[in-house]
Amino acid sequence: MRAFAVMLLFVAGPALAESLPWPERPVVANTPQLKQIIAEDAQLQQLAEGFRWSEGPVVEPDTGDVLFTDVPQNTLYRWSETDGLSVYLQPSGYTGLYPDNQLQEGANGLIFNADNQLVLAQHGDRRLAVLLDATTQPPQYQTLASQYQGKAFNSPNDLVQHSSGAYYFTDPPYGLKGGDASAEKQQSVNGVYRLGADGSVTLLITDLTKPNGLAFSPDEQWLYVANSDPDAAEWWRYPVHQDGSLGKGTLFFDATAHTKTASGLPDGLKVLPSGVLLATGPGGVWVLSPEGEHLGTIQTGVAAANVALNADNSWLYITASQYLLRIQLAP
Repeated sequence: MRAFAVMLLFVAGPALAESLPWPERPVVANTPQLKQIIAEDAQLQQLAEGFRWSEGPVVEPDTGDVLFTDVPQNTLYRWSETDGLSVYLQPSGYTGLYPDNQLQEGANGLIFNADNQLVLAQHGDRRLAVLLDATTQPPQYQTLASQYQGKAFNSPNDLVQHSSGAYYFTDPPYGLKGGDASAEKQQSVNGVYRLGADGSVTLLITDLTKPNGLAFSPDEQWLYVANSDPDAAEWWRYPVHQDGSLGKGTLFFDATAHTKTASGLPDGLKVLPSGVLLATGPGGVWVLSPEGEHLGTIQTGVAAANVALNADNSWLYITASQYLLRIQLAP
């Protein structure tokens, strides 16, 4: 296993600040309401660096440690407040199920399910899988879903679990060399799917070009889906029906114009108990009200991929390009 050089603690100082891609005051407020969510003088802390593309952060319930992936390196890392950075799983998402897969990328999105098991959206193996044993080499995974109507998924990207036990997940082609043009692509659409508690797979959304991050509203009445297409950089909102199906989606926020001036696209997101969205997008992490108002942005200076909240929502963890970052939220 190969670990990357890391900087485990952020040390404030003028020389270091000048070398970092984000501004000294990264929080930009569009409305006074933002201060209820994050202080305008809140600082980004660099926890680790040196990754090719950091993704999928999740806070482990029992320890408070942050698990996250380096997708191109097929590696999953653990960051601990006391012990710093370590390799946790390798391989994380490509174990050889598709030997012709030229990218052989690792896991992307991660969650802990209702049974406190780690569930991974595995790009290279083109499946949702649950971790059975992290102590073996290679780690042991069990497939939850790998195909729809007899055809392999593109490359499952992000996932959430509903209180019913069902998983909802996105399936863009980012894990395939050539993307939509790849000869390995078997699904005709880049869909959003539901994996029911009975093992059935249902295709829910077919008309988003690059569905990516997703999250439920606190009452599970809505499913938010990010579309990471530079020509349609959008967040959509879908009503969730009692049977688990989705109603007609509506455009929640269109950030396409902002992609011309800032790096990053709508990608991973989380929703606070208040209903406020913390969503990676052009320039960093966007703070959006439940009504779709852009309250402000946490500027990361590089493309931000995904976010995670700790148990009491006091810290927001951010994977952004080569970094693992965090910022303190308002009490």
